[in-house]
Amino acid sequence: MPSLSDFIGMPEAPLSAGESLELRTAKVGKKTITRLPTWLKTPIPAGNDNYKQIKKDLRGLNLHTVCEEAKCPNISDCWGGSDKTKATATIMLMGDTCTRGCRFCSVKTNRTPGPLDPHEPEHTAEALRRWGLGYVVLTAVDRDDLADGGAYHFAETISKIKAKTRESRGKEMLVEALTGDFRGDLDMVAVVARSGLDVYAHNVETVEALTSYVRDRRATFKQSLAVLGAAKEAVPTLITKTSIMLGFGETEEQLWDALRQLRKVNVDVVTFGQYMRPTKRHMKVEEYISPETFELWRQRALDLGFLYCASGPLIRSSYKAGEAFIENVLLGRKKNVSQPAGSSLTAAEVKELAKAGT
Repeated sequence: MPSLSDFIGMPEAPLSAGESLELRTAKVGKKTITRLPTWLKTPIPAGNDNYKQIKKDLRGLNLHTVCEEAKCPNISDCWGGSDKTKATATIMLMGDTCTRGCRFCSVKTNRTPGPLDPHEPEHTAEALRRWGLGYVVLTAVDRDDLADGGAYHFAETISKIKAKTRESRGKEMLVEALTGDFRGDLDMVAVVARSGLDVYAHNVETVEALTSYVRDRRATFKQSLAVLGAAKEAVPTLITKTSIMLGFGETEEQLWDALRQLRKVNVDVVTFGQYMRPTKRHMKVEEYISPETFELWRQRALDLGFLYCASGPLIRSSYKAGEAFIENVLLGRKKNVSQPAGSSLTAAEVKELAKAGT
């Protein structure tokens, strides 16, 4: 019979491809649970000095981030960028309650969320000016209860961030907006696109064939394509981006079709990540996709002409956005392409439009 010392310090033999794909079960009390594949296990975020400083800054500025609220497994990677100007955080605007109920998402839902905070754009911009990041992702819940879907609130926040960082640093913070579909109102898409942002993101989430099962019935694949296409049409130099979760039961041909349709509307960036079931009330995971398959789809996306693709089991739509885009996309494009005159709205113009839209 082996003793305890026989096991201490023994190296673990690597799993074969077949073994790593196999889902195992374990007993926890009287319950039998499914153990996740090894590649979905992550260390507790600790981070470098940059990560720790940003976390400290967040507490002092009272900012609300999706990174922490969603317990993102990549938080130490994104916040621990090579320097603070390349770190990325995702700020949630317009509250934490959504008017839609997608079957993959654990965000709270209500048909009539609370009113918008009129001071939020100014407070967010001032906080980010003090924070010193080079890149921020702004996102929001769907607000179908608002006539403009929150488009002017988005635009005002972006314009104020740009103005404040330009005044204090001599250069603007790079801003990505991850928006909803504004119920298909493409005029509202244009309002956000022309607010001065650098990346317009809107997630299709899944392939067209599964959209009605995965997303709220008010969201359609074609409507999301229209949003991404309208953003590019409003500002041709704008980088557009989307994200697809794998593991819902999608087929290869359905994924190929989704990517081809996205390229037809000139989407520049796509990310792939593993769907993880948040609670038993949500859709179950049909398949855990291997890292090798994620890498295959990354290569396929690049072959189709996407400027950039992040793909992996733990990738989320804003994964290391600042570091990736600053180094690989945005700065290179800014050297070669100038923004067309009149394509961006000033903060004053956005404010006037907001008054007209209310």
